[in-house]
Amino acid sequence: MSPQSTPSGPHPAETTVSGRLDRLPITSVHRRATMVVGLGFFFDLFEVFLAGVLAVVLVERFHVTKDTLPVLLSSAYIGAFLGAILVSRLGDRYGRSTAFLFTLGVYSVFSFLGAFSASLSMLVATRFLAGIGIGAELPLGSAYLADLMPRRVRGRAIAIAFTLGFLGVPAVGLLGRSLLPHQLLGLDGWRWLMVIGSLGAVIIWFLRRSLPESPRWLESVGRHEEAEAIVAKLERTAVAEHGELTAPEPASASASTETARVPLRVLFTGQWRRRTAMLWIFQSVQTVGYYGFGSLVPLILTAKGYSVTSSLTFTAITYFGYPIGSALSIPLMERVQRKWIVVGAAAAMIVLGLAFGNAGSSAAIVTLGFLYTLASNFFSNGFHAYEVELYPTQVRTTAAGTAYSLSRLTTAFMPFVLVPLLHDRGPSAVFGVIVAAMVVVIADVAVLGPKTTGLSLESINTRHDATVMVPRPSTEAQS
Repeated sequence: MSPQSTPSGPHPAETTVSGRLDRLPITSVHRRATMVVGLGFFFDLFEVFLAGVLAVVLVERFHVTKDTLPVLLSSAYIGAFLGAILVSRLGDRYGRSTAFLFTLGVYSVFSFLGAFSASLSMLVATRFLAGIGIGAELPLGSAYLADLMPRRVRGRAIAIAFTLGFLGVPAVGLLGRSLLPHQLLGLDGWRWLMVIGSLGAVIIWFLRRSLPESPRWLESVGRHEEAEAIVAKLERTAVAEHGELTAPEPASASASTETARVPLRVLFTGQWRRRTAMLWIFQSVQTVGYYGFGSLVPLILTAKGYSVTSSLTFTAITYFGYPIGSALSIPLMERVQRKWIVVGAAAAMIVLGLAFGNAGSSAAIVTLGFLYTLASNFFSNGFHAYEVELYPTQVRTTAAGTAYSLSRLTTAFMPFVLVPLLHDRGPSAVFGVIVAAMVVVIADVAVLGPKTTGLSLESINTRHDATVMVPRPSTEAQS
C-alpha cells in the first residue's frame, strides 16, 4: 500500500476512536509524545528531590533550626497536594494538553522567583507555589500517554517516559555536589539549581505545544470532529511509516461511547468504589517508602556522621538507581501484571531499606542505597501506569490526581514526623516506619487491586451496573 492509501480494515467511520488507536503501530508521534512527557517528568522529579539536597546547605545559610527544617522540606509538597487536586480536574474538563501547559508554566515562574529568595519565608512561599504547578504533573502525563498509546505498549511507554524523568534525580545529586559549595556569576550554587529547573521547564512548555490533544478525551466530551481529525492524522502517519494497518482492536472496536459528563460520585460506586479505596490507601502510605528515602537520604547520611560533601557524593551515586531501575522495569511492564510489579518491588524495598538503615560502612551504604532506589523505580513505574488505567476517560485525570494528592500530603507531613524521629532515634527507626508503610501497600494492592496489563482501557472500565453510564464494550469485546 502506498503512503496515500486508505488504511486497511473497517472504514474509520465505522470504528471507535479507542479501536483505531489500539490498532496503530508505534509512530514518530508516539515517540515524540513519550519523549516530551518524559522531559516534563524530568523537571518535576528534579524539583521533588531538590528539597533534600538543598536542606543540607540551607540549614546554615538561612539558619534553619530543627523546628523550621520540616517547614522548608514540606512547603513544595503542600503546594503539590493542592495542585494535584485542582489541576488534575482541569485535565478532565479542559483537556490534557491545556493542563500540561498550566502545570509547567506555574512551576517555571515560581521556581525562578524562588532562586532569588532573600529570606527563608520567601523561599518557603515560592516553593509552595511552584509545588502547585508540579502537583498534577505525573498523573496528568501518565493519563495522557495511557489515552494516546496502543494498549499493548501502554505500560511500556509510561515506563520509558519515567526513565527519562528519573534522570532528573541523579542530575540533582550531581549538580548539588558540583554547585552547592560554589558561587557562579555572583549567585550561590543553590540558587543556580533552582534557575536550571525553571528554565528547563520553559523549554518543555514550548515542546509540549506541538503535542496532539488526547483523542479519547475529545471523544468523551463530544468533540468528535477534532478527535476524528487527530486519529486520521495518526493513521496517515502510521501508513506512511509502516504501510498497511491491521483491523481495529476487537476489544474496543465495538465499544459504544458515552459523551455525557460522568459525575465524580462514580468514583465511589460500583467496581470503582473498591478501586478508589485501594488507590487512596495506597497513595496515603506508599510515599513514606518512596519519597521518605529519596528526600531524606542526605540528612540520614549526615546523621550517620558523614560530612555534607560526603553525604552529597553518596546521595548522587545512590540516585543513579532511579533511572537505572526505571529502565530495567521497561521489559516487564507488558509481561507481568502491574499490580504484581508493585507488590514485588515493595517487598524488595522492605528488605533493602532495613539493610540500609543498619549499614555501617561507606561501601554498604552506597550499594544498598543504590539497590533501594533501583527497586523503588520498578515500584514507581508499576503504580504510575496502573493508577491511570482504573477509571473511565471522563474522570481519569481527576481520579488519578485526587488519589495522588494524598501522596503529596503525606510527603508534606513526613518531615514533621521523620526528621524528629531521625534526630531522636536514628536511621534505623526511620526505616522501621518505612517497612510498616510498605507492608500496608503490599496487602492493599494484592487484595484489592484488579488486573489491567494487556487489556483495553474500555474493557477495564466496563460498568457492571446501570447506575452511571460509561463506555461499555460489547459482549464480544469482553470475551
